[in-house]
Amino acid sequence: MMYSSRRKPVLYFKEERRFLSGRCTIYKLFGLCMVLLLVSLLWLQLSCSGEMATPLHGDRRPPQQQQQQQQQPPCPPAADQASLADDPSWGPHRLALIIPFRERFDELMVFVPFMHTFLNKKKIRHKIIVINQVDHYRFNRASLINVGFLESGNDTDYLAMHDVDLLPLNEALDYGFPVEGPFHVASPELHPLYHYKTYVGGILLLTKKHYHACNGMSNRFWGWGREDDEFYRRLRKAELQLFRPSGITTGYKTFLHIHDSAWRKRDQKRVAAQKQEQFKVDQEGGLTNLRYQVESRQEVTISGAPCTVINTKLECDQDHTPWCLLA
Repeated sequence: MMYSSRRKPVLYFKEERRFLSGRCTIYKLFGLCMVLLLVSLLWLQLSCSGEMATPLHGDRRPPQQQQQQQQQPPCPPAADQASLADDPSWGPHRLALIIPFRERFDELMVFVPFMHTFLNKKKIRHKIIVINQVDHYRFNRASLINVGFLESGNDTDYLAMHDVDLLPLNEALDYGFPVEGPFHVASPELHPLYHYKTYVGGILLLTKKHYHACNGMSNRFWGWGREDDEFYRRLRKAELQLFRPSGITTGYKTFLHIHDSAWRKRDQKRVAAQKQEQFKVDQEGGLTNLRYQVESRQEVTISGAPCTVINTKLECDQDHTPWCLLA
């Protein structure tokens, strides 16, 4: 028995030597290495999968970092922006931002998201309305603004006559409800191009009541210019006091003018009859004699900013304004 018990270890070592020796040792070592390699790869895969799946079961970041991410999401969803617009701190009024427009899509792609963001920062409820002239007459800015006024709906109570190529750069500019009277945002002291005292173009805010009191704008100004000068006389006739920004220190750098005059030339042609009439006050024309047709209405989103595009065909009384057609 003693011999038997003492031999077992010897027999073990003799078998171990046989395992490590002989022709099959190389294949066994190769097989053992392959098994170890497969086990290592399997362990690595399981450990990586566990790390990637960890956020699904629990966030291991410090609580302070988790709270900061929850409070400051990188991109708020549209639903959250809509709920912000319903906040009572935004006030009861809603602005109709009216854009007279024709074939200036490059500027429109910049303007709509810029103004939507700008007005949201100032908590101005707004609706951007693009009045797109699709007829074959000359461009008529005043008539398009009249169309925008009539098509803006009952959910807005004041309007901005706003050029598509003029962007406000100073957040101190006021786009709020002009309760005291018409408010000329792009005043001569701030506009990059036009500096005469009676200038009221570019950006002008009015309540709908005040715009109706002026009978809107004259429809006889086909081509570029002079319609806002005539509207200044309408403001005076309606005994409306004009207000302008104060305390703005950015001067002529208050706005960015994105119109490229070399690429998009304005229609400044004046025929003889038009030259005689352009400085006269239109005593009767305006909202009362506006004629147009809405060809279509489309709800469009540009870089996340919503706007309404109203494709409009204006009508021209060629007996009174034959210059609506280019000669």
